[in-house]
Amino acid sequence: MKHYVEITEAAAFHVKEMMTHNGEEGSFLRVAVNGGGCSGLTYGLGFEAEKSEDDFLLSQHGIQIVVSKEDAGILEGTKVDYKESLMGGGFTIENPNAIASCGCGTSFRTAKKVGTPESCD
Repeated sequence: MKHYVEITEAAAFHVKEMMTHNGEEGSFLRVAVNGGGCSGLTYGLGFEAEKSEDDFLLSQHGIQIVVSKEDAGILEGTKVDYKESLMGGGFTIENPNAIASCGCGTSFRTAKKVGTPESCD
């Protein structure tokens, strides 16, 4: 099976903590691409109770991950990690398909999909 998205063990640990804290045990982790941001596309991470018939289902480190067929090509090879720093912790997303990203670090674009850029003021 093709893995469009890789979730590291550290990211999976924090996702499980969030699921427990929010009462979302048994939910799917949705990894998505949305239009917006300075460069045109942004990432979305969230919990969903059900998967769509248009989703690919992945299982890594005890987490059920769903990726829409539409987003799969943009996310192929993407790695989701969780890193701690002096400023706190947070998820990082490394996408080999991103050819440009915004200075704020939250949006990107690919060679095949530009998205819908917004003004970054």
